Amino acid sequence: MAEHTSSSITIEAAPADVMGVIADFARYPEWTGEVKEAEVLATDAAGHAEKVRLLLDAGAIKDDHTLAYTWNGNQVSWTLVKSQMLRTLDGSYTLADAPGGRTEVTYQLTVDVKIPMLGMIKRKAEKVIIDRALAGLKKRVESGPGEAEAGSADGAKKL
Repeated sequence: MAEHTSSSITIEAAPADVMGVIADFARYPEWTGEVKEAEVLATDAAGHAEKVRLLLDAGAIKDDHTLAYTWNGNQVSWTLVKSQMLRTLDGSYTLADAPGGRTEVTYQLTVDVKIPMLGMIKRKAEKVIIDRALAGLKKRVESGPGEAEAGSADGAKKL
Protein backbone atom coordinates (compact mmCIF):
# COMPACT_ATOMS: atom_id res chain seq x y z
CA MET A 1 0.00 0.00 0.00
CA ALA A 2 1.33 3.41 -0.94
CA GLU A 3 2.11 5.90 1.81
CA HIS A 4 -0.08 8.94 2.09
CA THR A 5 0.29 12.43 3.45
CA SER A 6 -2.41 14.21 5.43
CA SER A 7 -2.98 17.49 7.21
CA SER A 8 -5.87 19.31 8.88
CA ILE A 9 -7.06 22.88 9.26
CA THR A 10 -9.97 24.52 11.09
CA ILE A 11 -12.22 26.79 9.04
CA GLU A 12 -14.59 29.40 10.47
CA ALA A 13 -17.68 28.04 8.68
CA ALA A 14 -20.18 25.20 8.80
CA PRO A 15 -19.33 21.92 7.02
CA ALA A 16 -22.02 22.53 4.37
CA ASP A 17 -20.42 25.86 3.43
CA VAL A 18 -16.97 24.26 3.20
CA MET A 19 -18.30 21.36 1.11
CA GLY A 20 -20.00 23.88 -1.19
CA VAL A 21 -16.63 25.42 -2.02
CA ILE A 22 -14.99 22.00 -2.44
CA ALA A 23 -17.75 20.95 -4.87
CA ASP A 24 -17.44 24.11 -7.01
CA PHE A 25 -14.79 22.83 -9.43
CA ALA A 26 -15.23 25.67 -11.91
CA ARG A 27 -13.73 28.05 -9.34
CA TYR A 28 -10.73 25.90 -8.34
CA PRO A 29 -8.29 27.95 -10.44
CA GLU A 30 -9.24 30.99 -8.31
CA TRP A 31 -8.21 29.52 -4.95
CA THR A 32 -5.93 26.56 -5.56
CA GLY A 33 -2.42 27.37 -6.61
CA GLU A 34 -1.93 24.19 -8.62
CA VAL A 35 -5.18 23.74 -10.56
CA LYS A 36 -5.07 25.85 -13.72
CA GLU A 37 -8.24 24.42 -15.32
CA ALA A 38 -11.12 22.26 -14.08
CA GLU A 39 -13.87 20.72 -16.20
CA VAL A 40 -16.69 18.54 -14.84
CA LEU A 41 -17.14 15.66 -17.31
CA ALA A 42 -19.94 13.75 -15.52
CA THR A 43 -22.29 14.25 -12.57
CA ASP A 44 -24.33 11.86 -10.42
CA ALA A 45 -28.11 12.01 -9.85
CA ALA A 46 -27.61 14.45 -6.94
CA GLY A 47 -25.63 16.82 -9.17
CA HIS A 48 -22.23 16.05 -7.63
CA ALA A 49 -19.26 15.84 -9.94
CA GLU A 50 -18.38 12.21 -10.63
CA LYS A 51 -15.61 12.74 -13.18
CA VAL A 52 -13.46 15.88 -13.42
CA ARG A 53 -10.60 16.80 -15.77
CA LEU A 54 -7.93 18.94 -14.09
CA LEU A 55 -4.92 20.70 -15.53
CA LEU A 56 -2.37 20.71 -12.71
CA ASP A 57 0.86 22.64 -12.33
CA ALA A 58 2.45 21.86 -8.96
CA GLY A 59 6.05 22.66 -9.79
CA ALA A 60 7.65 19.22 -10.02
CA ILE A 61 4.31 17.70 -11.02
CA LYS A 62 2.60 19.06 -14.16
CA ASP A 63 -0.26 17.02 -15.59
CA ASP A 64 -3.58 16.90 -17.40
CA HIS A 65 -5.58 14.21 -15.63
CA THR A 66 -9.08 12.94 -14.90
CA LEU A 67 -10.31 12.02 -11.43
CA ALA A 68 -13.37 10.02 -10.31
CA TYR A 69 -15.12 11.46 -7.24
CA THR A 70 -17.22 9.77 -4.56
CA TRP A 71 -19.41 11.88 -2.26
CA ASN A 72 -20.39 10.44 1.12
CA GLY A 73 -21.90 12.91 3.59
CA ASN A 74 -19.06 15.07 4.94
CA GLN A 75 -16.39 13.31 2.92
CA VAL A 76 -15.41 13.51 -0.71
CA SER A 77 -12.75 11.20 -2.10
CA TRP A 78 -11.17 10.80 -5.48
CA THR A 79 -9.09 8.37 -7.47
CA LEU A 80 -7.14 8.73 -10.68
CA VAL A 81 -8.89 7.64 -13.89
CA LYS A 82 -6.26 8.70 -16.44
CA SER A 83 -3.13 10.78 -16.53
CA GLN A 84 -0.11 11.56 -18.64
CA MET A 85 2.37 11.72 -15.76
CA LEU A 86 0.72 10.19 -12.67
CA ARG A 87 0.30 6.56 -11.73
CA THR A 88 -1.73 7.35 -8.60
CA LEU A 89 -3.56 10.43 -7.33
CA ASP A 90 -5.92 9.36 -4.58
CA GLY A 91 -7.19 11.66 -1.91
CA SER A 92 -10.02 12.89 0.24
CA TYR A 93 -11.40 15.82 2.17
CA THR A 94 -13.07 14.80 5.41
CA LEU A 95 -15.09 17.45 7.26
CA ALA A 96 -15.93 17.30 10.96
CA ASP A 97 -17.93 19.69 13.15
CA ALA A 98 -15.71 21.77 15.43
CA PRO A 99 -16.78 23.94 18.39
CA GLY A 100 -18.26 27.33 17.62
CA GLY A 101 -19.80 26.39 14.26
CA ARG A 102 -16.39 25.75 12.73
CA THR A 103 -15.24 22.83 10.59
CA GLU A 104 -12.11 20.74 10.86
CA VAL A 105 -11.01 19.72 7.37
CA THR A 106 -8.59 16.84 6.90
CA TYR A 107 -6.99 16.44 3.48
CA GLN A 108 -5.32 13.13 2.68
CA LEU A 109 -3.34 12.59 -0.51
CA THR A 110 -1.34 9.83 -2.18
CA VAL A 111 0.66 10.67 -5.31
CA ASP A 112 2.75 8.34 -7.44
CA VAL A 113 4.36 9.44 -10.68
CA LYS A 114 5.25 7.36 -13.72
CA ILE A 115 8.80 8.72 -13.77
CA PRO A 116 11.30 7.69 -11.09
CA MET A 117 11.18 10.03 -8.08
CA LEU A 118 12.48 9.57 -4.57
CA GLY A 119 9.80 8.86 -1.99
CA MET A 120 11.03 11.79 0.07
CA ILE A 121 10.47 14.16 -2.87
CA LYS A 122 6.98 12.72 -3.53
CA ARG A 123 6.00 13.23 0.14
CA LYS A 124 7.31 16.81 -0.04
CA ALA A 125 5.24 17.46 -3.18
CA GLU A 126 2.16 15.97 -1.47
CA LYS A 127 2.73 18.17 1.58
CA VAL A 128 3.05 21.31 -0.55
CA ILE A 129 -0.13 20.46 -2.49
CA ILE A 130 -2.07 19.73 0.72
CA ASP A 131 -0.86 22.82 2.60
CA ARG A 132 -1.61 25.16 -0.31
CA ALA A 133 -5.02 23.56 -0.91
CA LEU A 134 -6.04 23.80 2.76
CA ALA A 135 -4.83 27.41 3.06
CA GLY A 136 -6.63 28.32 -0.18
CA LEU A 137 -9.81 26.55 0.93
CA LYS A 138 -9.76 28.33 4.30
CA LYS A 139 -9.22 31.73 2.69
CA ARG A 140 -11.91 31.08 0.08
CA VAL A 141 -14.56 29.88 2.56
CA GLU A 142 -13.81 32.58 5.15
CA SER A 143 -13.86 35.36 2.54
CA GLY A 144 -17.63 35.46 2.99
CA PRO A 145 -20.80 34.05 1.47
CA GLY A 146 -20.65 36.26 -1.62
CA GLU A 147 -17.24 34.93 -2.65
CA ALA A 148 -17.72 31.32 -1.57
CA GLU A 149 -21.22 30.83 -2.98
CA ALA A 150 -21.08 32.83 -6.21
CA GLY A 151 -21.40 30.05 -8.72
CA SER A 152 -22.65 32.00 -11.70
CA ALA A 153 -21.24 31.52 -15.16
CA ASP A 154 -19.23 34.72 -14.83
CA GLY A 155 -18.16 33.95 -11.25
CA ALA A 156 -14.58 33.39 -12.30
CA LYS A 157 -14.32 37.04 -13.29
CA LYS A 158 -15.48 38.42 -9.92
CA LEU A 159 -12.26 37.95 -7.96
